[in-house]
Amino acid sequence: MSPATEPASGAVLLDTFGRQAEDLRISLTDKCSLRCTYCMPAEGLAWLPAKAVLSDDEIIRLATVFLGLGVRTIRLTGGEPLVRAGVAGLVRRLAGLRPRPELSLTTNAISLADKAVELARSGLDRVNVSLDTLDREKFHNLTRRDRLADVLAGLEAAQQAGLRPIKVNAVLMREQNLAEAPQLLSWALRAGYQMRFIEHMPLDAEHLWTMAGMVTADEVLSVLGQSFQLRPVGHRGHAPAEEFEVLDGPGRAGWAPAPQGGYRVGIIASVSRPFCRDCDRLRLTADGQLRTCLFGHQETDLRAALRDGASDQELAELIRQAVRAKPAGHGINAPGFRQPERPMSAIGG
Repeated sequence: MSPATEPASGAVLLDTFGRQAEDLRISLTDKCSLRCTYCMPAEGLAWLPAKAVLSDDEIIRLATVFLGLGVRTIRLTGGEPLVRAGVAGLVRRLAGLRPRPELSLTTNAISLADKAVELARSGLDRVNVSLDTLDREKFHNLTRRDRLADVLAGLEAAQQAGLRPIKVNAVLMREQNLAEAPQLLSWALRAGYQMRFIEHMPLDAEHLWTMAGMVTADEVLSVLGQSFQLRPVGHRGHAPAEEFEVLDGPGRAGWAPAPQGGYRVGIIASVSRPFCRDCDRLRLTADGQLRTCLFGHQETDLRAALRDGASDQELAELIRQAVRAKPAGHGINAPGFRQPERPMSAIGG
């Protein structure tokens, strides 16, 4: 990957709290090939009509504007981004932009085995894979699909294709898979994946999330601490995951060779340990709405401006205005917090 060049003087996205936005998440679709119980109902959702979804050309146009404003990294998300046709071609076009962004993709890996090589050749740098359990029956119950073997094959294909580091994200739930956290970490250490545990966030389609029902970072660390010796790494910069060095644990001799920086596990605690003051992320939904906070209610309609003939300068100013209005924090722990109407699948992670 060629390093991104510095943006022109003044061409950066600063909010009123001094945070600079450099990380853009672009959702390619709100559709998904799984039906995870903590995300959406079994029958799925009312998907966006095709005409509402940004085209490849529109995504490239907006990405070009964002890169000119100092964005350095682009992650393709969904829904499940690989449900969209022609993703490798879009990756190739994004990789050809200058300054060249770091390109990653968040996927459930159901179809990754067939696409990993093409994605890597097209310019994708790495992948994040969502996987909550290694137990086939439990996977079936959680996702309503019997596809664990496909996910594991997708992970192996991504590794062989050189899409590294591979980060595996697991949402833990107290009665379903919390006790499996040590097994997941042991498996990741053996395979050479970076394991990250994520607090269940208030972004489910049916609005059933409760603070009391959520597994916190402290609970995860308590469970892991029964099997592993962990040490906090320290300041994480803009990264959402708080990292812990894994000093020792079961099966230590069978772990994959240690990456630079040593063996690590990450905890993404958006609710119990907010990291809003260091947030550098923006999100573009599949239908072209810019969101400056994952849990916010404000959206800026870039699709309408784009299709109404706005110039790059006008689009850039809309983006600047949205970023300037970014709130100090998500407010989940504040009185009166309301869950966003859109679920995670419609926003893009």
